[in-house]
Amino acid sequence: MKSNSKQIDSLDKDILSFLIKDARFPYLEIARKCHISGALVHQRVAKMKESGIISGSQVCIHPKKSGYLTTAFVGIQVNLTSTRTHEEIFQKIVEIPEVVECHHTTGKYSLFLKIYAHDNEHLKKILVENIQSILEITATETFISLEEGFRRQLPIF
Repeated sequence: MKSNSKQIDSLDKDILSFLIKDARFPYLEIARKCHISGALVHQRVAKMKESGIISGSQVCIHPKKSGYLTTAFVGIQVNLTSTRTHEEIFQKIVEIPEVVECHHTTGKYSLFLKIYAHDNEHLKKILVENIQSILEITATETFISLEEGFRRQLPIF
């Protein structure tokens, strides 16, 4: 693997292809399938973690099976003349546990959020009590997802 963190070789791609499908895929099994030693798999994964190409591993919770039946995306407009910075507004949003993603964006919205709620009533409560109550937020626009078409990891080329 080259020292440039954006460069990965074909062996790294092979290793990543197994880990993307299942982060708990045994390194020894990856080694067998790639015809290399288990130690080399450990070394390659360690180098990719060190370079920042990959980080940690996580358990993915299925929102609907966990009682979160509504997925929404919310565009937020912020009062640009406010004495508070976008970072201070961002910190208030971080405290809302149902907000699972927050993106600083260009265009009509300063921030774009992804929210999971138990139902529409719960979403309304999050919007009114937690988001729209932040004084610097001047407008929101909510888009309710009817169905997730797919979700995937970034492809490894």
